[in-house]
Amino acid sequence: MLVPDPDAFAALLCDWCLEAQAGQQVLVRSTTIAAPLLLSVQRALLERGAWPLLRPELPGQQEGFYAAARDEHLDAVPAAEVAVAESVDAFLAILAPANTRALAGVDPRAQARTRAANRRLQDIRLAKRWAISIWPTEAQAQEAGMALDGFAAFVQRALFLDRPDPVEAWRELSAFQATLVERLEHARELRIQADGTDLTLRVDGRTWINSDGRRNMPSGEVFTGPLEDSASGRVRFGVPSSPSGVEVQGVELTFEDGVVVDAKADRGQDYLDATLDNDAAARRLGEIGIGTNFGLDRAVGAILLDEKIGGTVHLALGRSYPETGGVNESAVHWDLICDLRNGGTLTADGSIIQQNGQFTP
Repeated sequence: MLVPDPDAFAALLCDWCLEAQAGQQVLVRSTTIAAPLLLSVQRALLERGAWPLLRPELPGQQEGFYAAARDEHLDAVPAAEVAVAESVDAFLAILAPANTRALAGVDPRAQARTRAANRRLQDIRLAKRWAISIWPTEAQAQEAGMALDGFAAFVQRALFLDRPDPVEAWRELSAFQATLVERLEHARELRIQADGTDLTLRVDGRTWINSDGRRNMPSGEVFTGPLEDSASGRVRFGVPSSPSGVEVQGVELTFEDGVVVDAKADRGQDYLDATLDNDAAARRLGEIGIGTNFGLDRAVGAILLDEKIGGTVHLALGRSYPETGGVNESAVHWDLICDLRNGGTLTADGSIIQQNGQFTP
């Protein structure tokens, strides 16, 4: 039997994440490697009376696009894609890369142009029901330094598919996160302190969101949008990040009045610079998230998983989620992760929320 079990996984995605209903049109994107899960999702959606619209990506498709694309391809999106996005009811993306470094050789400026062009599509998707998940592949296992079987079991635990009742397990985490939201909803100022990090930002008047697997699966975080002009200080992100297959490590950012005024990376400086120059809002924060999923006990090089690790916080450059009250509008949304499990603290108005990776009573 495959791990995770594709039928159980599909049921979790359709019932907990999408809450699929009869007559809904659901666009499902992944790669051909995720065929077992895609077929199970197709069957599960049909059984619920929904319409599955499968869009599997071919090996080499992204690299081939950038190799042959002309300026008009980088700076626009086809009208057909917009029409499809506007007509469907929900979106499901399943990350299943054949090569986590596929775009490492692509000019970061070309990728930035594509992100900017796709902003209209992003806005349409965010206004509807959407979910993102992951299917274990050899490439991801290698990125994590694990054998495929070990990585697949790791993903299964992160999804709570190793529990007798995965949906009930997500309800329990949702309840815990609800108490955390209650602690934070009246907070004015947050402070993050760790090795190379002393950053303050304000969140008063903003709404905290309980991310309990409805959109990201696996999930395990609460998040909000900081006041856009409030971040002040320095932060070092010790967890490596590989957006678009480009390895970025040791990012250090200095903020003044909410704006990044200095940015360094031990590796991936060109990508960092191009991202910050994508648009004016890319230099401001759109999100702060607090990881709560202790089923994730190590970073594996996948942002979807790493940002949920219990005992970490993450900050996103660029776009805010409107439901938080954030107003930062950008083509960028890049989550960077700060590990607090070895001497770090997160405080809200001077009260310790998390210390050494553990939540305080």
